[in-house]
Amino acid sequence: MKSRIGWKTSAIGITAAVLVIASFTASHGKNEAAAASKQAKNVILFVGDGMGTAQRDAIRLATVGEKGQLAMDAMPYLGLIHTSSTTPVTDSAAAATAFASGVKTYNGAIGVDPNKKNVKTIMEYAKEMGKSTGLVTTSQITDATPAAFASHVLDRSKQSDIALQYITKSKVDVLLGGGEDFWYPAGQAGGFKDEQPDDPSEKSKGTQGNLVDKAKSLGYTYVKNKADMVKAKGKVLGLFANEEMFQQRPEGEGDIYNPVVSLPDMTKKALDTLSSNKKGFFLMVEEEATDEMAHQNNAKLTIKAGQQLDQSVQIAKNYAKAHPDTLVLVLADHETGGFSIEEVDANDESGDGISKEDGPFAIANSKLNFVVDWTTSGHTAVDVPVTVTGTGAELFSGVYENTGIFTRLAQAMGVKLPK
Repeated sequence: MKSRIGWKTSAIGITAAVLVIASFTASHGKNEAAAASKQAKNVILFVGDGMGTAQRDAIRLATVGEKGQLAMDAMPYLGLIHTSSTTPVTDSAAAATAFASGVKTYNGAIGVDPNKKNVKTIMEYAKEMGKSTGLVTTSQITDATPAAFASHVLDRSKQSDIALQYITKSKVDVLLGGGEDFWYPAGQAGGFKDEQPDDPSEKSKGTQGNLVDKAKSLGYTYVKNKADMVKAKGKVLGLFANEEMFQQRPEGEGDIYNPVVSLPDMTKKALDTLSSNKKGFFLMVEEEATDEMAHQNNAKLTIKAGQQLDQSVQIAKNYAKAHPDTLVLVLADHETGGFSIEEVDANDESGDGISKEDGPFAIANSKLNFVVDWTTSGHTAVDVPVTVTGTGAELFSGVYENTGIFTRLAQAMGVKLPK
């Protein structure tokens, strides 16, 4: 019975730790003073889209067991983030805009404030400092989370506009992900055939001409598979799927998580490329399937995607160990699904349909199991944790708004913000 109680309370473990560390930091102001005296040359920001505390616990239990630690949890500093946009429940666009630019805005907004005015992003500040920049995701590279760091549009659906801004305005050095459909005009298939059997709805739909050719003319090396990605030099554009690098449908009807280029491999390539800049870099890495699979209440693939994210975090931590002027953060933009971890029994409080219990799942290094239950197929307004290591990590302790990520990143990097 003691172990079962542990499963039920595991979802509040990170939160409790946050409060302890926040209290410690509040009584030891020297931490912030020490952080302010140093600057992070490199920043690696991981976003597990939709990955709340309970998702992190499920990934941990399934991967390393009750006594183990994920790479994303084995970090010395913790914070707790309030996730609201201008409404209580955010979407990814408004949440990423809060992280990237420090403003609360409306759902669907990319790099603009509630008055639809452009707001400068932390990645744009990094570029002004002479740093290289990169975006990596298993979603479309022009989807909401990466877009908010390097573009400005009134509606997140304007993905071809976002792509054009990446290569002509923000000039992102490394772009790796899916979504080639927005880089080619309708009727002109790219490296992946239109209307493939696994999803006939996926086909080229770009509105800004052939942006792959435009990227090539601007000095990007275009790749569409792992072998070519590994060999690519200089600025690189990698598009590895029509849309997302996975397929999500109602559970049991064809969910697939099997990217043709894995998130760890894309992360490694981005680090190898960006690290050649002596002035440093800013890299954002997103795992999108932790959100999309939770929207479908598919715990198995939510966990699988989270495991890929954790492997990517370990690659970044290895890099940071060799380059101690590097800051690494792991957070979520919001929680998806009302995910909860429960003991295995005959009760299913959530009912039928996709919200029925998932599992049982084995707890690693034990003979025990757990199940996952759901309360929604949408986003929730619960707080999410951020775990941090490296130069400036002390700044991220405490409980604060999602806009606080931007201000803390700016301070850690030595960005001079307008007053």
